[in-house]
Amino acid sequence: MYWEKLSTETIQKSVFDALDKNLNYNTEPILGLPGTYLDQGQFYSFPFLKEAPFLSVLVNNPNHIGCHTYSAGEKYFSGTHQLEIDLLRICAEEILDAPKSGYDGYVAPGGTEANIQAQWMYRNYFMREKNAGLNEIGVIFSEDAHYSVYKASNLLGIMPITVKVGHDNREVLLDDLKEKLEDARNKGIRYLIVHLSMGTTIFGSVDSPTSFLELVKRYFTHYFVHVDAAFGGFIYPFSAQKNELSFQNPEISSITIDGHKMLQSPYGTGVFLCRKSLIEYVQTPEASYVYGSDFTLCGSRSGANAVSMWMILMTYGSEGWSQMIRQLINRTDYLCKALDEIGIKYFRNPDMNIVAIDCNEISEELADKYYLVADNYLQPQWRKVVVMTHVTQEMIDSFLTDLKKEKQIVNQ
Repeated sequence: MYWEKLSTETIQKSVFDALDKNLNYNTEPILGLPGTYLDQGQFYSFPFLKEAPFLSVLVNNPNHIGCHTYSAGEKYFSGTHQLEIDLLRICAEEILDAPKSGYDGYVAPGGTEANIQAQWMYRNYFMREKNAGLNEIGVIFSEDAHYSVYKASNLLGIMPITVKVGHDNREVLLDDLKEKLEDARNKGIRYLIVHLSMGTTIFGSVDSPTSFLELVKRYFTHYFVHVDAAFGGFIYPFSAQKNELSFQNPEISSITIDGHKMLQSPYGTGVFLCRKSLIEYVQTPEASYVYGSDFTLCGSRSGANAVSMWMILMTYGSEGWSQMIRQLINRTDYLCKALDEIGIKYFRNPDMNIVAIDCNEISEELADKYYLVADNYLQPQWRKVVVMTHVTQEMIDSFLTDLKKEKQIVNQ
């Protein structure tokens, strides 16, 4: 994977050049557009905006409605649309191994919408192409999958099918998968959406597609595979020697990737990607006044979100980003080695920066002191550490010192 690192000056110039290609309310006789021009009582021009490209895009408020990899989109904001297209190219082609121009996608308000978008797209495909009824479509996923999969199935009226995982290794239990597939088929499910995770929220666990799909194929002919890489998408492809959940795997048809997690971009920066032309199945033909039509759940959305992700990726370049990920992995390795020496039970995928500590190994007081998130606040079994860039060596050492003291007290 490779994308160029750009200087601050080049990034700034690229963003302002893009804004210059957008429609300008101050110079054009705009009568027909009801939105995008922000209230001038609150959002007026500040001198420092000339040196602040992202804030300038926020103030200019371009609307990125539509899917610009599929159609031209609204012509009023063509400049910043191109930055979104370039961002999608980096995510799809450089990071997730999609063939050149062999994908569609957009910057969504977040990973939750992107996951819903996938189920919506596949549900519509099955209904339109296979004449499937709602009661014949199911979505299957591990119990560690993000809760958005439940939201989607509830909204879309399709059957959610949850598969158990091993407590210690967080791997899908194949016997339970086999049982759930048989049960779904017996209940009349004929069409399946397979939801796999590249970095689950609590554990950072990564689903293996091979064994999962071998069983799926025994029971179902018609299925699509979606990968939720909301957390793992900006780390796992850089840290793992082999990524079976990219578009290089012909079984994978769509992927969600979030910017506001590993990329540390503002909220509103989820990315939905799918193989070319599948997005046609969520076109809204009734949106006839939208130039290029609309293919998204959200409709209108801020172009500033796409620009923020593009700016971050250009600031690092692929080499810089890979180096930063290596640093986080090394820091997580350090934490896990120390936990091993203390004798603390935990789970961690070796290519991820999430460490889930067994609740029996740590007091609630210590977990609260360091803001460790629980898997379930009603009956917690695990508390997770996420080694992000703000998690310094000193912070880890402080946590380990407190944990050692606590362990010694318990053993006395």
